Amino acid sequence: MNLSLIIPCYNEEDVINLFYDEVTSVLKSYDNAYELIFIDDGSKDKTMKKIKSMAEKDTSVKYISLSRNFGKEAAMLAGMKFAKGSYIGILDADLQHPPEIIPEMVAALKSGEYDIAAARRINRTGESPIKSIFSRLFYKVINKLADVDIKEGAQDFRIMKKKVVQSIIDMPEYHRFSKGIFSWVGFKTKWFEHENVERPKGISKWSFRNLVKYAINGIIAFSIVPLRLASFFGVVVSLIGFAQVIYLVTDFLFFSSGEGSGFASIISAIFLVGGTILICIGITGEYVARIYVEVKNRPIFIIDETNIL
Repeated sequence: MNLSLIIPCYNEEDVINLFYDEVTSVLKSYDNAYELIFIDDGSKDKTMKKIKSMAEKDTSVKYISLSRNFGKEAAMLAGMKFAKGSYIGILDADLQHPPEIIPEMVAALKSGEYDIAAARRINRTGESPIKSIFSRLFYKVINKLADVDIKEGAQDFRIMKKKVVQSIIDMPEYHRFSKGIFSWVGFKTKWFEHENVERPKGISKWSFRNLVKYAINGIIAFSIVPLRLASFFGVVVSLIGFAQVIYLVTDFLFFSSGEGSGFASIISAIFLVGGTILICIGITGEYVARIYVEVKNRPIFIIDETNIL
C-alpha cells in the first residue's frame, strides 16, 4: 500500500458520497495503490451506512466505526494507527480540504526533500467576521505562549511519511491538539496554500463554543505560561496590598485623615485579592484536571466495527 487517506466523519451523510466521487476522481491518475480509511466518529445519521455501501463496491474503501463520539483528534489517531501506506494523509469529509492538491503533495514527498506536505488557508472568505477575528487572535496568542510554532491558517489536511506518523502515534497523551503535535515532532514541511473553500452541503460541526474549548486545550497542552501568569498575578496583588498598607500607615501617622480606612476600600481589597486567588486556582485546576484524566490511562478511542484486517 502506497497511500492511505484518513477521513474523520461525524454526521456527514449529506456530503460523503460527493466527497468519495471527488477524491476517487483525483486519485484515478495516481499510479500506486491507495486506501481510503473512513473513521465514523459516532455519527447519528446515515454516514456509516453510506460508507459501508461504498466499501461493498470499492475494495480500497476501509472503515473504522467508533463506539461513540470521541472527537476528531481521537478519530485521526485511530486512522493513523491502522493506516498501511508509506504516505499517510488526513483530510475532512466536508470538501473544505481541496482533494485536487493531493497529487502535488505526494509529489513533494516523493522528491525526498520533504517529510510532510501540509495545507494552509490564505484567507477566510465565507467565514463569519467574529470567527475570523478570534481565529487570527488564537494563532497570535498560542505562538506567543506555546513551545511550538503554528502557521496561521494551518489545517489538519496534510500527507506525511510513515516515520512522521509513527512519531505522532508514539505521543500517548489523552488530550490531543494535533496542530501542536504536528509542529512539535518537527520534520521538513512543505506548505501548500489555497483559498478558503465553503462546504457544498451540510453544516459545520464546529460551534463557537467548541472552537474556544479547542483553543484552550491547545494552549494548555503546549504551554505552562498560564501557570506562570498565576504566579505573576499573585506578586502583583501582593505589591498592591503592600502599597496599600504603607499608604494607610502613613496616612494614619502623619495626616490622620482616615480617608483610606473606609468600608469601601476594605471591600475593594477583598474583591481584588479574592478574584485573583480564584483566577489562579482556576488556571491551576485546568492543568490538574488534565493530569487527573491522563493518569486514568483510559483508551483514547474504542472501535465498534471495522473492515480492516
